[in-house]
Amino acid sequence: MIDHPSRQDVSKCSAAMSFGGRAGLPHMDTQTEMEPFDLGPACREVARLLGGIKDDQLSGPTPCPDYAVREVLAHLVGLTVAFRDAAAKTSGPTTDTPPDAALPVLPDDWREVLPRQLDELAESWRSPAAWEGATRIGGVDLPGAVAGLVALNEVQIHGWDLARSTGQPYAPAEASLRASFAMLTPPAVAGSGGPGGTDAGDAGDDSGQAPDGVFGPPVDVPEDAPLLDRVVGLTGRRPDWRPGE
Repeated sequence: MIDHPSRQDVSKCSAAMSFGGRAGLPHMDTQTEMEPFDLGPACREVARLLGGIKDDQLSGPTPCPDYAVREVLAHLVGLTVAFRDAAAKTSGPTTDTPPDAALPVLPDDWREVLPRQLDELAESWRSPAAWEGATRIGGVDLPGAVAGLVALNEVQIHGWDLARSTGQPYAPAEASLRASFAMLTPPAVAGSGGPGGTDAGDAGDDSGQAPDGVFGPPVDVPEDAPLLDRVVGLTGRRPDWRPGE
């Protein structure tokens, strides 16, 4: 087993790779250990969506205010390569270069490239060595376990973005959702009955308020809502978001 990553490490990596708001400190228990997990189900679910995206939807809105569907896809094209190479501990432009502030550009052959890269991403993180030691992503050095968690979350959440934006069903595996929930849950709400919750008294500041999540300020979602909705809310997204709203 590998050491459970710290909140600071997860936040640092997420801030480097994500575009959805300012990073915060997700709830992570630094005293426990975690098993490496399979990114395959999350990658396959996102790959399934790609065939349902029509060309005339590429300019449509997404839950990410500054990104159309084409930019979310372009972001996935870039991050699948970066996290694949981070798993292999590869040092080079794909892992050393901080994300550009400019909008990512979607390649013309994305329908062929992205499914292949999603497969490669999942396969790269099946190696136990990927989860051990240190790696580099977005120009930041951090534990491999952190990169693995953030890779899962990036794929899973942006998959939801695409599904919601293009009117497709989306059903991530429960194990993948639980991993994201544990990573994203702020300390002040970690004891509210969710997977991996702890006492609410572990809040990270004196105000008693939950800090902003990894993607943006969490959106309130009922405790009895589906786990996917709760994960989405922790990233600052409204689970009921629809195009045009």
